[in-house]
Amino acid sequence: MRLSIIIVSWNTRDLLADCLDSVYAYPPNGRFEVIVVDNASSDGSPAMAQAQFPQVRLIAKEENIGFALGNNEAIPLCAGEYILLLNPDTVVKPDALESLVQYLERHADVGAVGSRLLNPDGSLQTSCYPAPLLRRELWRLFHLDALYPVGEYHMRQWPVDVPRDVDVIKGASLLFRRVVLETVGFLDGRYFMYSEEVDLCYRVRQAGWRLVWVPQSQVVHYEGQSTKQVAADMFMQLYRGKLMYFRKHYGRFAGALYKLILGAAALTRLLLTPLVWLQRPSARARNLQLARNYGRLLAALPGL
Repeated sequence: MRLSIIIVSWNTRDLLADCLDSVYAYPPNGRFEVIVVDNASSDGSPAMAQAQFPQVRLIAKEENIGFALGNNEAIPLCAGEYILLLNPDTVVKPDALESLVQYLERHADVGAVGSRLLNPDGSLQTSCYPAPLLRRELWRLFHLDALYPVGEYHMRQWPVDVPRDVDVIKGASLLFRRVVLETVGFLDGRYFMYSEEVDLCYRVRQAGWRLVWVPQSQVVHYEGQSTKQVAADMFMQLYRGKLMYFRKHYGRFAGALYKLILGAAALTRLLLTPLVWLQRPSARARNLQLARNYGRLLAALPGL
């Protein structure tokens, strides 16, 4: 088996169907398998997968165990030399899968590769990041990347035909060598959602492997289709995950500093909230919801 594809899904039936359609429309060369882990969807996703894609191996969970544990459930069952983590809200373009596999086959020092992610309108979506550092998080949380990117790469200036070494690859389309996962370990199941691939990419780099963004592999990503169903909870999960990452890899002092940065950013956002009444109704509603999220975060910070 050359390639194993894992798709962890929660209430994305129609998107999952489109994703699977694209995988079988544009398969990689050689033998491959697809494993779908359904996290207790209530929208008929498991029945759809069984009826329309009988060749898929389905693991139907009775509860939502999250992205990390969902993938970890499937990884030991994979027979492929390479293992792809693929989001259900993606559509792979022609040669997207083959480009990733070929890059690993031709570069023995590369442990993982990621696709060039596109928005549904064809515009570039952020698909890789510099490694998280406290100074980068401070810059990002105060929205200073709009002045000069520090917490993100200048991806729009990158050639679309030249692969590039990166620190972190987004988990929407992320291919690993099987031996890498067997060496550094699987995803850390303590992350329910967010930062799990950041943590794994960190461990891969620490073990001496390169991570490479491969723009020849194009994947459309309908970002956040699962998480937007519980957006407020996922906002909290985002920062719980980041806090766990800093504590795990940089120690409790770094975690405490990150909490201070989060608190300062949340308080600043709340103090500026009255300005949203000068905005258009759609932007106002969005920013008021964001302010509520920051308020919840600020209240929860002491116990995180």
